[in-house]
Amino acid sequence: MLPAIFGLSGLTLTEDERAFFRDADPAGYILFGRNVESPAQLRALTDELRALHGRDRTFICIDQEGGRVARMKPPVWQPYPPGERFDRLYDIAPASAIEAARANAEALGLDLAEAGISVDCLPLLDVRQPGAHDVIGDRALGSEPMRVAALGRATLDGLARAGIAGVVKHMPGHGRALVDSHKELPTVSASAEELEMDLAPFRALRDATIGMTAHLRFLAWDDWNPATHSPFVIEEIIRKAIGFDGLLLTDDLDMQALGGTVPERAARAQAAGCDIALNCWAKMDDMVGIANSLAPMSDKVMQRLERALAPTAAFDAPADMTAQAALFDKRDRLLELA
Repeated sequence: MLPAIFGLSGLTLTEDERAFFRDADPAGYILFGRNVESPAQLRALTDELRALHGRDRTFICIDQEGGRVARMKPPVWQPYPPGERFDRLYDIAPASAIEAARANAEALGLDLAEAGISVDCLPLLDVRQPGAHDVIGDRALGSEPMRVAALGRATLDGLARAGIAGVVKHMPGHGRALVDSHKELPTVSASAEELEMDLAPFRALRDATIGMTAHLRFLAWDDWNPATHSPFVIEEIIRKAIGFDGLLLTDDLDMQALGGTVPERAARAQAAGCDIALNCWAKMDDMVGIANSLAPMSDKVMQRLERALAPTAAFDAPADMTAQAALFDKRDRLLELA
């Protein structure tokens, strides 16, 4: 199996994509708005992805956070609030905020389960910092580490109740970025002592089965490389200081924070210790280049992938959506408190 996750170009697989994916056997796929039109279309697409290699449990992920980051949009699918809404409720009623976050994530997870999606790139555990770029902004669960951890745990639990695996992101923390890593490389000059705040939520949720790196350079740890390409950050900070032993994905390798060609970026990420290269934009030349640049998936990475997918839905029957209305009602009644 190739240790890469690839995007798709449209609402259905092209013949070239179908042939390439069969041959390359990637670890998984990521979906965007361009791949999403209707429940029937989306389920047919995910069913075909699973059928390509005959695996019921296939890593099919999406960025369905709520707020401004949502690939499955109204009016076809329900809207979901950004993380900031739960942070505000936590100010006055912490237990209610945790329960609202859990109910919200379970309801959202049921939408994904119905669509045949197994993984959501949520929750963000980035600690929001004053003066930082708005690329995180209201997506964050707060500016206090243990609050972020508590709401992040509730989100993981809610997704799991719907049979969906969550992804903790962006390790070791994106909350201090002063520029948008989609467009340029953010450099963080905070000291190692100051960065303990950023690590704390990830350390609290280090038992999560999937994590995602940040394309940020942390001068306290590595003068040259962003976290995604830094052996020191991955091994000494993510694996040891945080204690994370789950499946580690890169953030999207197309982002302009990284230098070199996309296949070169994938190879550097693997050499630095990332388990899976994430390439979102379905450019065939880049995908072929990644397939030619990466070493095959190791046994250890395969074990991490299997562990991450083991609790997810097998999608051999329609999702049970009967509980979703009650979950919306609970969430909304609690959020109204704030």
